Amino acid sequence: MKPSPVVRTIDLGDGRKVSIETGLLAKQADGSVIVRMGDTMLLATVVSAREAKEDVDFMPLTVDYQEKFASTGKIPGGFLKREGRLSDYEILICRLIDRALRPLFPENYHADTQVQVSLISADKDIYPDALAGLAASAALMVSDVPFNGPISEVRVARINGQFVINPNISQMVDADMDIMLAATIENVMMVEGEAKECSEADLAEAIRIGHAAIKVQCQAQIDMRAELGLKAREYNHERSDEALEAAIHAFCYDKVYKVAMSGASKNERAEGFKQVLKDFIAAQGEGAELDKFLSKKYFHDVEYKAMRNMILDEERRLDGRKLDEIRPIWCEVGYLPTTHGSAVFTRGETQSLTSVTLGSKDDNQMIDNPLFSGYNNFILHYNFPSFSTGETRPNRGPGRREIGHGNLAMRSLKQVLPPHDECPYTIRIVSDILESNGSSSMATVCAGTLALMDAGVKIKAPVSGIAMGLVTDGKRFKVLSDILGDEDHLGDMDFKLTGTEAGITGCQMDIKIDGLPYEVLLQALKQAGAGRAHILNEMKKTIAETREDYRPHVPRITQLKIDREFIGAVIGPGGKIIQEIQRETNSTISIEEQGEIGIVQIYTNDKAGMDAAVKRISGIAAKADVGATYKGKVRSIMPFGAFVEFLPGKDGLLHISEISWERIETMDGIYKEGDQIDVKLVEVDPKTGKFRLSVKALLPRPEGMPEQADRPRREDRGDRGDRRGPRDGNRDRGPREDRGPREERAPREPRSED
Repeated sequence: MKPSPVVRTIDLGDGRKVSIETGLLAKQADGSVIVRMGDTMLLATVVSAREAKEDVDFMPLTVDYQEKFASTGKIPGGFLKREGRLSDYEILICRLIDRALRPLFPENYHADTQVQVSLISADKDIYPDALAGLAASAALMVSDVPFNGPISEVRVARINGQFVINPNISQMVDADMDIMLAATIENVMMVEGEAKECSEADLAEAIRIGHAAIKVQCQAQIDMRAELGLKAREYNHERSDEALEAAIHAFCYDKVYKVAMSGASKNERAEGFKQVLKDFIAAQGEGAELDKFLSKKYFHDVEYKAMRNMILDEERRLDGRKLDEIRPIWCEVGYLPTTHGSAVFTRGETQSLTSVTLGSKDDNQMIDNPLFSGYNNFILHYNFPSFSTGETRPNRGPGRREIGHGNLAMRSLKQVLPPHDECPYTIRIVSDILESNGSSSMATVCAGTLALMDAGVKIKAPVSGIAMGLVTDGKRFKVLSDILGDEDHLGDMDFKLTGTEAGITGCQMDIKIDGLPYEVLLQALKQAGAGRAHILNEMKKTIAETREDYRPHVPRITQLKIDREFIGAVIGPGGKIIQEIQRETNSTISIEEQGEIGIVQIYTNDKAGMDAAVKRISGIAAKADVGATYKGKVRSIMPFGAFVEFLPGKDGLLHISEISWERIETMDGIYKEGDQIDVKLVEVDPKTGKFRLSVKALLPRPEGMPEQADRPRREDRGDRGDRRGPRDGNRDRGPREDRGPREERAPREPRSED
């Protein structure tokens, strides 16, 4: 017998509804729900271990989001034909969910917890990512896992000047802001998105509107939990030693505070903190038994308190800066001589070496997801090697953090790229982080801008980025500009903002406390704007304008538009013509059909090859113009004239009578195959489309020659009756044997094309 589910419905206010259902599927999980909007359905489950592993002092949370290809009636590509490693898009959604949930688990809850969200049915006009956070939170709310939620996530887009909550995919074509927002009923927890140079006030308004919608979705989850009558499980995951905690605080706090106030570099400061802990251990006397795990934990708590108190009391930073002060910056462009564009951006102890490569359409990235298929011509990859932080670890490819940081930089720079018809390249940016103490994703944005300008890509405006931090004790709030790694780790907020002089192009905010007051958010936005402007001015000292042209070794792309009817002629039978052009001109050619025209892209390192390829294709796609003069090439010679290629792929007949004003009896010695001659197109047969050419029409008429002399004379063509004999049907042609073999007879005179 089918069980009866518990259902809650949320009205989005415009006739669209979202439902949350539990009690029907995946009932062995600690919590499971189906979230549905239209035909889109997400299954979310949560399972949490009953006991924590020994000596774990963090929340071991794993979030996985996966889109099933069957949800859209598709079969995965590749050899295995099944879903495999999560795509970058799926990983980005995992991060959106994780960053919103993680701060809301109790600080002392350390059991392994896994949240899984699967797209099991997809309406092709509904974004599932805007529902994934709601589904994950609802699964936790219908479980007994300790969780200080609920939360929900919504997409806020500005479309034709109006803010819309969770717009359809088709509506986003007209959007100039795309913001993902996560929040509890009381506080905003996470923001990420992009915009076409919006103002700080616009971003704040989008957050306010999104939060209002989230409150309704959170209340629906609270009501569902109340109906189910659930209570959180009991747990006890932490060991404690109050005497040890007090001893470490008494011995270490003042010493740690002094190191924090010293303004030392990252490595010197780290060594100073380690020495304080070593001194404490030594002070306990030889043979003293200390709990290493608890000692490190309590010492970390001392670092946390000392640094935060220093900022709140002294308004002083770990490196001695003021709260709104930006670290020293130096930049260089063209650092890598063989790349298409490159830049080094260094801010304090954070450094990015970034390159730009300009490729052809064949270098486009293929996208094959259940909902989105196609090609991407702008790629940004972010690499974070272990040496950038003085550590050792195996290189195993980019992790979720690298993918997320690269995506933020990509979205920020995408807004200022020139239209594809002005810059038809595939653009790949690679940022290698060589040093890291502070926001390396913002260094990537700055270095990416400089590298694009060095490459000659005509961006609309340069983009800079800054990471903002926050320290609060619940009453006092101190906003920090250009945060250090320790200030990120020990602080309460990481708020990244990118943009041009005209406005914001990208943002990402994570809150580690129970929310952010609206007035503090406005202060952070204002302070970030000043910081971005300062960084941008420093960048302009290195390169103020995009280079006038690409570097000499950059392959060139020319884009031609031809009538659709000529696409087949350019390609040729079995690709013969286009392959021949590519081989002879050392180029790469692609053709895309767009409506009634064909877009031809020619990509080559050789200017001469480019010119030759353009000429060949332009000729094939050119429409023959009666009366026009062409430079032709003799292809073959016949007794009655010659066939001349006057445009690529277009041959016309040059009759013997059209070569000269004087009578020519034979083609012998007149031309040879391969000769280049000027010809005039005098006629296109309306029935057959055949072309008639003339050289005579380009020569001056001899003096005294009458007008009709340019036509074959009657006697030149012969008398019709004389050639055929009497018309009485009794022509005496003689016996067959008297006429000789057929091949010995003189060939019949060809009739004029006239």
